[in-house]
Amino acid sequence: MSSPPLPAGRPTSKDVARHAGVSQSTVSLVLADKWRGRVSPATVTAVRTAAAALGYQPNNAARSLRLGRTRTVMLVVPVLTSPFFGAVHTGAARVAARRDFGIVVYPTRDGVDLAAGPYTSAAIDGVLASSMAVEPLGTLRAGNAGDLPLVMLDSEPGRGVTTVNDDVAEGMRALTEYLIGLGHRRFARLRSAVPSWTFDARDAAFRAALGTATVVAEASSALLLDEARQAALPLLAAPARPTVLVCDDDLQAAGAYKAARALGLRVPDDVSVSGFGDLRYARVVEPELTTVRLPAVELGARGMAALLDLLDTGTSGPDVVLAGELIVRGSTAPPPPG
Repeated sequence: MSSPPLPAGRPTSKDVARHAGVSQSTVSLVLADKWRGRVSPATVTAVRTAAAALGYQPNNAARSLRLGRTRTVMLVVPVLTSPFFGAVHTGAARVAARRDFGIVVYPTRDGVDLAAGPYTSAAIDGVLASSMAVEPLGTLRAGNAGDLPLVMLDSEPGRGVTTVNDDVAEGMRALTEYLIGLGHRRFARLRSAVPSWTFDARDAAFRAALGTATVVAEASSALLLDEARQAALPLLAAPARPTVLVCDDDLQAAGAYKAARALGLRVPDDVSVSGFGDLRYARVVEPELTTVRLPAVELGARGMAALLDLLDTGTSGPDVVLAGELIVRGSTAPPPPG
């Protein structure tokens, strides 16, 4: 039996249905990726094959009007220049593209609040927000009846919003216990100055894992190279000099390398240094940095999937926790004698 003739003009979903031998509603379910549990895999294949053969492209403007949606979501991140948030965007964008959504990327102001901008809840269907509290998003969400759908990344769970988090506490615990296992007992701590759940969770896990070890010096800095260098200088020059400096972020650790060099100290012979995140800086410094690898691309992908599922079903999914990995490199070693 021959296939139906190809349409003369731009193919429609009705043409796809006729070509695949199914109903238009089935085509809609398949092309909207809502077929699971409703349409057989064989039929899905037939619909997708027909759409590809016809060169079918959905009319997004018409579909948006019909559904009352813009098919645009907002990704809120603290900064646009961080490799971590670049990776988060990569994962989120892949999932959004597969489900025919666009993304607006929006930075926060100092990692705390939304900067002023043209977007309102009427212009977007949902928000995927990373590394901030729920409350600063209130103004944006308030214009939407019943609140704009929201999923949080790297943010405090238990606030009535679905979260997708890296297991930063377990990562910091594993790192601290590894350093103690090397023999370190005099720790310095360079924390992030950004007020965020993720950094609070790292610090709490660090202190819980110390045991009989002590923190002989500590400070906070922004996640900037020069600020981290300035903050690390007095830590490494403390009278009871630490044998290891634990940083909240790889860029801070790179600043600590510069501070150690300025003081005539060698890493790791005189002082060990650790980071967190396994960003590009971790492999650029010499020696390469011991750190905790966070699955940033997967974080963005899983978060976007959770948000789009929420838009489809109206029901929040379970919180997700993604495991990190301790990466041991040349920046850590047993403490020097004495």
